[in-house]
Amino acid sequence: MTEVTREAFGHLPREEGGGTVEKFVLKSDSVKVEILSLGCIVAALETKGRDGAFADVVLGFDSLEGYTKKHPFFGAVVGRVANRIAKGRFTLDGQEYQLALNNGPNSLHGGARGFDKVLWSPEVVPNGVRFFRLSPDGEEGYPGDLKVWVTYTLSGGELAINYRAQTSKMTPISLTNHAYFNLAGQGSQDIYDHEISIEADSYLPVDDTKIPTGEVAAVQGTGFDLRAPVELGKHLQRFHLDGFDHNFCLKPGRAQRLVARARHPPTGRTLEVHTTQPGLQFYTGNNLDGSLRGKGSARYPKHSAFCLETQSWPDAVNKPHFPNTLLRPGEEYDHTTWLVFSAA
Repeated sequence: MTEVTREAFGHLPREEGGGTVEKFVLKSDSVKVEILSLGCIVAALETKGRDGAFADVVLGFDSLEGYTKKHPFFGAVVGRVANRIAKGRFTLDGQEYQLALNNGPNSLHGGARGFDKVLWSPEVVPNGVRFFRLSPDGEEGYPGDLKVWVTYTLSGGELAINYRAQTSKMTPISLTNHAYFNLAGQGSQDIYDHEISIEADSYLPVDDTKIPTGEVAAVQGTGFDLRAPVELGKHLQRFHLDGFDHNFCLKPGRAQRLVARARHPPTGRTLEVHTTQPGLQFYTGNNLDGSLRGKGSARYPKHSAFCLETQSWPDAVNKPHFPNTLLRPGEEYDHTTWLVFSAA
């Protein structure tokens, strides 16, 4: 049985919209998760190693102040559209929409004030917490009133994240959680000793602004072939890679399937990712530079964490041959991702 408690975490300053930010603690025998009503942020996630010792394996901050300043989406739900939209533009039914450009020439993770920076309305549910918000028509340039529900439930070592949405006008949508993991424990210097595997036969090459070129490329014979586990540091060296920030194309279908596994051999901690989503963005913290002070005053240097973001393919709204991300009135967006933690 999962224990769920709630407490005040802090108050947003008036310029951030005001309001009380709550923290919800979900606790099972093997996992403890702390989730904020600001951005549905996973602020802490403690899980056991093979020696039975708990460690917090996600990057973040000790206080609300860290989350109200600029940071790289630590632990947050991002949207209305996760990842990048080229030039922040798309056309629906002959009408062009322009979004904020917050990542060079592109729009990233919902824009200047996306879902990660707003207060959600929480409700405790069995074994978890559900957050709701109405994203109004025109917010960050997107069409339609969008009702969004994000539900976290914990069962043993399994954290499920369900995303649901309904819209009043046709709109692109792609929701994900942007947790940064280090299975050695947050504050550890790098992830080079982690073993990573991703169940994908193809990936999306990108241009120099990280927008997919449109090609769906086979991983066979490349540094993107992660179908068998690789030790990350050695793999980056072998293929002369600066890191990953790429979408892996998952096998089509709406069923739940295992899509990725990360393992830290020294502690035995393992994370398995199962999802109903069509894509997985694997990111190795390439833009972390040690300038942020996180929990326990830890500095987070480059490659000190990884993200496995289940989502739709980037810039799909501008690429008709990519899996569709459009939601229409009367339809429901409904995706679930399961993070399964174990130790052996």
